[in-house]
Amino acid sequence: QVQLVESGGGLVQAGGSLRLSCAASGRTANNYAMGWFRQAPGKERAFVAAISWTGGRTNYVDSVKGRFTISRDNAKNTVYLQMNSLKPEDTAVYYCTATRTWVSAYTPAYWGQGTQVTVSS
Repeated sequence: QVQLVESGGGLVQAGGSLRLSCAASGRTANNYAMGWFRQAPGKERAFVAAISWTGGRTNYVDSVKGRFTISRDNAKNTVYLQMNSLKPEDTAVYYCTATRTWVSAYTPAYWGQGTQVTVSS
């Protein structure tokens, strides 16, 4: 079992930045691919970004490429999502995820409780 706790959400103006953090605990969290999903009001939960357990591979949804960066610090069992040039359409609850294999990054087994990000225009 892996437990995930997000932090760093909040209210920011359009064009601003936020960094989300996700602390992982439980069995062998360092061997897991990690990721971020988001759910906007009235929409389904959607993939945002993922990173392999070594950090050597990353993937992003097209709408955040060039603005968001996912990274991880395995010594701290923490994954980050640096979000720059935020837009109102980035407003959502952001969820941290973990999964055993890279190929399952889009269907993760473990989810955090979510953190709210609100971007004002």
